[in-house]
Formats: sequence, structure tokens, C-alpha cells
Amino acid sequence: MLATLKDKKDGKKIVLPDDSRFVRFNDFIKNVDTNNLITPASFEKDRPSLIVQSSGSTGKPKQIVHTEYNFNLVGNELYKFIWEDFCDNYIEFSKVSSSNLSTKSTLLIVLTGILQMLHPFMPFVTDEIYNSLPIKEENILLSNYPKYNEEYVFASEEKEIDSLINIISTVRGVKLENNIPKDFELVSKFENKLIDNNEEILTKLLKCVILKSSTGKNSMIEVTFPYGKLELYYDSKEQTLEDTIMVQKEIDSLKNSIERRKKLLSNPGYVNKAPSNIVESERIKLKEEEDKLNLLIQKI
Repeated sequence: MLATLKDKKDGKKIVLPDDSRFVRFNDFIKNVDTNNLITPASFEKDRPSLIVQSSGSTGKPKQIVHTEYNFNLVGNELYKFIWEDFCDNYIEFSKVSSSNLSTKSTLLIVLTGILQMLHPFMPFVTDEIYNSLPIKEENILLSNYPKYNEEYVFASEEKEIDSLINIISTVRGVKLENNIPKDFELVSKFENKLIDNNEEILTKLLKCVILKSSTGKNSMIEVTFPYGKLELYYDSKEQTLEDTIMVQKEIDSLKNSIERRKKLLSNPGYVNKAPSNIVESERIKLKEEEDKLNLLIQKI
């Protein structure tokens, strides 16, 4: 779901995410005890809080602006970080540890940095949101712009988080394509402890039961990853209206994402100036989303 806001000065429309996750997030920070917040260097190594490493890389957009004055590229990178890292991943992961002090601190640190980096692009909207934060400097315009900080980078944990995101996204896609109900049984054949170490996150976000072996469901699908296989056991059932609605929501989400990526890749300024590996990554993601969309459309 999208919220369209209009800048009071020039009338430009600004599209921002506005779904139940953000409503929940707003309630979340209202009750934060600002005297007990902690810095990233003191964070517990709980998995949901580790998205803060992504905010550590936000010094790169600033550097691009200073050296190349390429605001188009900076805007695109911010858009991807806000939608894909913060909205799609961190807000989702934070549901598992919403009472954790590291999680609350990270939410405020990253959101503050997002608003400061967006301020040159949408001054009035970001100023209004910034003033609603429980911890802030007197004026966003005079606040310190985010800088790259090595304390915010957790390389090994980032790799683990990326693996978890890949697992969650892939398994959710398999569930939709095969009409697998919630509370299915997941059996890991991984060579590492990735599933065991993140059982709470996976159980809640995938709505499954993680077992050492199946209890005797009548259907099974095997999903292969670079680190091993996952077996999904479930009882087959006819597709319900609720299933159809879920598939349609996923189709709508994919269409929006595909449209955004196509616009991005049709922009010569982005394709010619952005790092080649980033452009290629966008092309790969576009192809993956188009293939997934075609599969889902066949189910409707």
C-alpha cells in the first residue's frame, strides 16, 4: 500500500510506504524509554538489530553527491535501501524482537538517518516526520548528516541475514505457487546451523513448524539452496478465497516492483553512471520477478 504526499512548496508528489508495518512502527517508538537507548557498538548480536550495518553504508550516497553531484543515482540508492532493506526486511524482522532494546535503538538510528538523507529531496515531509521522533536535534536542516561508520558494519552477520532473507523469500514463493497452508512442517538438511540458530525468526515469519523429521503429511516439496536442502511437508488442500487474495496481493506487489525496475533500467543516466555490478543486479532481479509473476498469474 502506498501513501502519496504532496510537497507544500512545489507540489511534487512523493510516494512513501504506508502499510500496517509502519503503523506498528509508529506505535513502537512512541513508548520508547529514550534514556535507555544504546549505541550500535554496544548492541547485542541479536539478528534483527543487525540491519543497522546497512545504515553504515549510507555514507556512500553522500560521497557520490560531493564528488559527482549525481543526485539521480543517490535518490535511486536511497529508494532501494528504504524499500528493500528497511521496509521489506528490517520492519519484518523486528516483529520477532519488538521488545528488544537493540531493535528499538536500531529503528530510531536508521529512521533518523533515512530522514536526514531524504531531506534534500523532500524537505517538508521529512521535516514533519523528523519532528515527531522522540530523540532529535532541534532542526533537521542543522542536524549532522549521516557518515559512514565502521562500528555499524557487521560483515559476518550481514552474510547470515542475506541468507535468511533468501530462504524466507524463496520458501514464501514456493508456498504461494503450491498452495501450501500455514503451520506446514519444515525439515532442514543444511550442512550448517543456519536454520537451528534462527528457528524463532523462521517459525514466525514463515508460519511453520521446524522439526527434525516429518510427522506424516501427505505432500512434500524439496527446496534447494547453496547450503543444502529444505523439505516442506504439508497436507494438500483446495485453494480457498483467502489463498487467492494472498496470491493477488503478491501479484500486485510484483507488478509495482517490476514497473519501478523497468523505469530505473530505462534511465540512461542511471545505467551509464551507476556501478556496473549494481545495474546487472537490477537486471537479474527484474528477470526473477517477471518469472515469478508469470507463475503466479497462472494460479489465478
